[in-house]
Amino acid sequence: MTSTSTWHLAQINIGRLAAPADDPQVAGFFAELDRINALAEVSEGFVWRLTGDGDNATDLRPTPDPLLLINMSVWRDAEALFAYVYRSAHTSVLAQRRQWFERFDGAHQALWWISAGSIPSIEDGLARLWLLDRYGPSPQAFTFKARFPAPGVIGAPVDMQPDPWCVGNA
Repeated sequence: MTSTSTWHLAQINIGRLAAPADDPQVAGFFAELDRINALAEVSEGFVWRLTGDGDNATDLRPTPDPLLLINMSVWRDAEALFAYVYRSAHTSVLAQRRQWFERFDGAHQALWWISAGSIPSIEDGLARLWLLDRYGPSPQAFTFKARFPAPGVIGAPVDMQPDPWCVGNA
């Protein structure tokens, strides 16, 4: 049997801004970004997060769409990421996302297991979103509603019961 300490949980989430970054409509998002990223870094189980030229990933453009933002991080396990997303000061900011981001027609978040010590690429994250969108939750790309166990760990997918207002593709 494989230990989950051999594995870390990677996550990607994407969103399309409701307006360009310098527009007052999305100013609240950018005002919260440094605080929420700092909170992630001191959260139990945090391992890594994607950054660009600044201390966040908002300047990265993985697609031709200039309004599409990407966020990726790695966590010790699903419970640590879940606690940060749904049980910390991050939750109240997440609850405001519809003010700043358009409704997304497809998977906007994907989770997957990686070997401890490795860092996922943006391309890998986008591929996981595609897998989730195309085939639904699987051991290769899953959600908090259908979280698969780490490789080598026997068990069925678990519904971690994210807050109902977050479900969509959570």
